Amino acid sequence: MDLSQAQSGLPLGFAKNSIADDSISLQIDTSFRCSSNPVRPVPLQFFEEKDDGAPRLENGKHKDHNNEDEEIRILGRSMCVKRQRDPKPVSNPCKLLCSEPSFDQRRAAVRSWGNQPLEEADPELNEFMNKEKQRQFLGIELIASENFVCRAAMEALGSHLTNKYSEGMPGARYYTGNHFIDQIETLCHERALTAFNLDSEKWGVNVQPYSCTSANFAVYTGLLLPGDRIMGLDPPSGGHMSHGWYMPGGKKVSAASIFFESFPYKLNPQTGYIDYDKLEEKALDYRPKILICGGSSYPREWDYARFRQIADRCGAVLMCDMAQISGLVAAKECSSPFDYCDIVTSTTHKSLRGPRGGIIFYRRGAKSRKQGMCLGNSGDCSGQYDFEEKINFAVFPSLQGGPHNNHIAALAITLKQVATPEYKAYMQQVKKNAQALASALLRRKCKLVTGGTDNHLLLWDLTTLGLTGKCYEKVCEMCHITLNKTAIFGENGAISPGGVRIEQLRLQVLYREITENCRKSFSRVFRITKISLIFGIELKHLLLSLQCPDSMIEQL
Repeated sequence: MDLSQAQSGLPLGFAKNSIADDSISLQIDTSFRCSSNPVRPVPLQFFEEKDDGAPRLENGKHKDHNNEDEEIRILGRSMCVKRQRDPKPVSNPCKLLCSEPSFDQRRAAVRSWGNQPLEEADPELNEFMNKEKQRQFLGIELIASENFVCRAAMEALGSHLTNKYSEGMPGARYYTGNHFIDQIETLCHERALTAFNLDSEKWGVNVQPYSCTSANFAVYTGLLLPGDRIMGLDPPSGGHMSHGWYMPGGKKVSAASIFFESFPYKLNPQTGYIDYDKLEEKALDYRPKILICGGSSYPREWDYARFRQIADRCGAVLMCDMAQISGLVAAKECSSPFDYCDIVTSTTHKSLRGPRGGIIFYRRGAKSRKQGMCLGNSGDCSGQYDFEEKINFAVFPSLQGGPHNNHIAALAITLKQVATPEYKAYMQQVKKNAQALASALLRRKCKLVTGGTDNHLLLWDLTTLGLTGKCYEKVCEMCHITLNKTAIFGENGAISPGGVRIEQLRLQVLYREITENCRKSFSRVFRITKISLIFGIELKHLLLSLQCPDSMIEQL
């Protein structure tokens, strides 16, 4: 680079001798210094290149350092930039730079990191997980939304299938390499239809939703426009928030109420049953586009035939959320929504005993009944159901990304088990256990909503005892019993619910039948109410008093 022809009236101030400029210095960042051996700033100096007579090599050949083509010249002078070095070596114990590890070393390190078992890779988390496992198996689990998944499903959940990304439906994936994933999901579809005794010509299924709430919202998104109307059971009456819910002050709680207009139907306050006459009256006035049956805490059968009549009269699609009772439906231990509903959604981890997720069933093919109105943007009022494409598109790409392939494989395992006689026997015993618990509580003058149960759960109204659900569930937890508070119809909401919801799903898995252990569990649940009454309903007093809850129980 030759700048000898450059013309400038500004002197650069370069002299033949070296010039040190203290305003330019090299200084190591303090975060890399060793406190025991500080490094002083070193001024940057410009030196004229000197010929010391030593030969220069470049690419194995002698290089003439006086070669003009290779020089850096400023105003005709050959210059080089060097940093003045301290001739005295500095002994610094802190090595800022380390040698680059070899490829074999890096590969060995990665393999070692990737192949560590959990107890070695993260002992702290492993300890928490072991404690939770002990809590689940040593305590009494009575929460209706939980169950014990089988070992084979747990192996699938923790398998290599979690490594694969599979956006889209079988045969129409965005990524390649999904040949076997397609086979797994297709098998899951087939087993889902078999488990509920459905004809593949009349019903389709989507197994990709991450939860039943996601499944419900996918149905709304696929069939409705923002602001369209839906109608479901009021959450304080036993419905679910994903069917729409407003707080007493008008605040919209669920996304179903934020993006769509929701209006609830309620229970008969005297009987605790759904008031179908008022439901029909409200539906004809409100004209929802989707009428929802099914709930979270309703212990009785649903009259699907009456719902069908109401939906046809108001021109609505009839949708059932059978999340709580899907296992009973599959085992034919309760009435089936598939005989009357257009769309059926469910969780997969409650009474089905599968992995945590959701599932959507939808009618396909020729319509078997007249719909009162057309839905969606297409205005398709033909004689064919058009749910499949709309719902699948709502699941992906509208609301979700790639499906959880490990979950789908675990669900396929679960659905295979659901179709067996052993599963039917399991659900039959679950119902017997729930009815036995209901009878035991009624004999002790406890108040149950509707006076009993037709499925696996029951609602215990604690207000007659002067207790709240929040207080009672906390006392039970300290006694190693888990159940959940729930609102009782007539209350303002679920902020301070007056009851608890109890089920027998996991108790049946542990004890297999109504044994002496089950009867002791029923008795223990009741005796805990005495502890709650002795120490009052103030939670802070309970927390101070219940230091040894087991010993207290034995004294009662």
